[in-house]
Amino acid sequence: MTKKILKGIVTSAKNNKTVVVEVTRKFKHPFYEKVIKRSKKYHAHDEKNKFKEGQTVSIIECKPYSKKKTWQVMEK
Repeated sequence: MTKKILKGIVTSAKNNKTVVVEVTRKFKHPFYEKVIKRSKKYHAHDEKNKFKEGQTVSIIECKPYSKKKTWQVMEK
């Protein structure tokens, strides 16, 4: 099974080895056919505390590091 890859912006890098990434997606409403924007925040593992707030990053699914952390930041 392939792992999901999402792209988003780092909104918080205050925790040790963790970043919060906000992923925004657009989709068309099934009935009204208007384009809707939805966003969701994901906790991602950042081993070297390399990424800062405002940076655009890609995250990939991984094994659970903790209760909320099931994503990992991809190295560039």
